[in-house]
Amino acid sequence: MNKWYEQSGSDHDVVVSTRVRLARNLAEYPFPPRMSAEQRKEVNEAVKAVIFSAGDAVSGEFEYIDMESLSPDEAGAMVERHLISPQFAKKRAGKALIMTKDESVSIMLNEEDHIRIQVIKPGLAPTEALDLADKVDSMLDSALNYAFDSRLGYLTECPTNLGTGMRASLMLHLPLLEANGALESIAGAVSKIGLTVRGTYGEGSKALGSLYQFSNQVTLGISENDAAENLESIARQIIGQERALRANVSQEAKSLDKIWRSYGILTSARLLSGEECVKLLSTLRLGAALGIIPGVTTEQVGVLLHEAQPGMLRMKADKPLNPQERDIKRAELIRAALKQ
Repeated sequence: MNKWYEQSGSDHDVVVSTRVRLARNLAEYPFPPRMSAEQRKEVNEAVKAVIFSAGDAVSGEFEYIDMESLSPDEAGAMVERHLISPQFAKKRAGKALIMTKDESVSIMLNEEDHIRIQVIKPGLAPTEALDLADKVDSMLDSALNYAFDSRLGYLTECPTNLGTGMRASLMLHLPLLEANGALESIAGAVSKIGLTVRGTYGEGSKALGSLYQFSNQVTLGISENDAAENLESIARQIIGQERALRANVSQEAKSLDKIWRSYGILTSARLLSGEECVKLLSTLRLGAALGIIPGVTTEQVGVLLHEAQPGMLRMKADKPLNPQERDIKRAELIRAALKQ
């Protein structure tokens, strides 16, 4: 089964992915920071039982993962693929993950909240992602006792998630807006209308390869659908700005040279650091989106951006890798993929 990041979606030239996350808690238990080991186990088993006993077709695609059974590299690779949070990977005791084989749906158990339902779709797809998240949410809600208040909505460990408990986000590839220094003013403008701009791996992270997360800030006093529609509406304006800057790239010698140089390095390098690789792949993705590099697609670059991450390389190796060995493996991976 193809992973979600091996597929293309709407507006894939700029929009890498859409993510919808729902935070839920069970009324019978304290929030995870105050739970005992036995209570964590009970929550894991309760959610697992609902998912795997449901007759819905979605439930048959899930697998259950005890986080303590994973190596640090395996957990780190999941962070790189945006399946789990860095904190969830570091402290894995009493935690579990329920995930579909294509990795489009993942449910973190006993992270900041008892249940974190996450749906990722390729391209611009907030409505589709929310519909699937709601389907999984309804499945759980029919059998579990959610902590809910008629005035505050869904009760969450962090007060900023009260209300819908929903965070919808888009991963946008904005190399030219970044180069023009426009991201700071864009971030300031969207913050006034309830959105926030973060780095590639969320709050506190840097934007790698010109990849930025745009997400809703407000969860209280607004419906899930309205939040998703507002995010899409603002994103379309930003997409339009990025495309306007891209319009003449194929006619500019300097831009063409940068794209072809990136392709040349990626297809011939014997050593590639993670930072250099991401920068080069970002430029290559721009060339692929504009049709400048024949035979290279944004989907192919998306796969390489995932598979060339340190955790993914270490996980797939048959032996421990030192930094130079990892850079050699990364270069081999990129060369083989692009020369096909």
